Amino acid sequence: MAATGNILFSGVGGQGILLASEVTAYALLSAGYDAKKSEVHGMAQRGGSVTAQLRYGDKVYSPLIEPGKADILISFEMMEAARYLPYLHKESKVIVNSQQIKPPSVAMGVIPYPAEVLDSISSQGIQVVKVDAFDIARDAGEVKAANIVMVGAMSAFLPMDVEVYENIINTRIPERFREVNMKAFAAGRKITA
Repeated sequence: MAATGNILFSGVGGQGILLASEVTAYALLSAGYDAKKSEVHGMAQRGGSVTAQLRYGDKVYSPLIEPGKADILISFEMMEAARYLPYLHKESKVIVNSQQIKPPSVAMGVIPYPAEVLDSISSQGIQVVKVDAFDIARDAGEVKAANIVMVGAMSAFLPMDVEVYENIINTRIPERFREVNMKAFAAGRKITA
């Protein structure tokens, strides 16, 4: 990957998207990059969509990613990955959690959850890495660390040493959660490294 890039985080409120984007932004800053981040919370507390856009490079003037310019999409829910297909290009990497959070119309049985939701992405020739972040986080000791599993899986696609992430986790995550998050990060990284 180039020394500049655009990362789009997407998911549903309560999945830890903002913390994942924060850890990534601080890691990039610590590695010497300029980084800018923007967040959209929307109806996050009611299960609505949450996104964070992160751009990094020698000098970045805006955190906003144009359609067709996201180098990495890290999606915490499968349908949210498909929602942001217009932001991807042929060389994009998509890291997606296998979790399905059913919107009200699906939960009420009005329409089905799309069976092959990721096919719309992979059929475009875009690399998709599916991660069972909940099971991996559970094995690490805490299911709430699924967001850091996802950061670990994404980390292999960024131009930084693993120690940079570990230092950020050690300084930004409260002490009582550090060990489990370090395990979650390492387990996620094994998927793509």
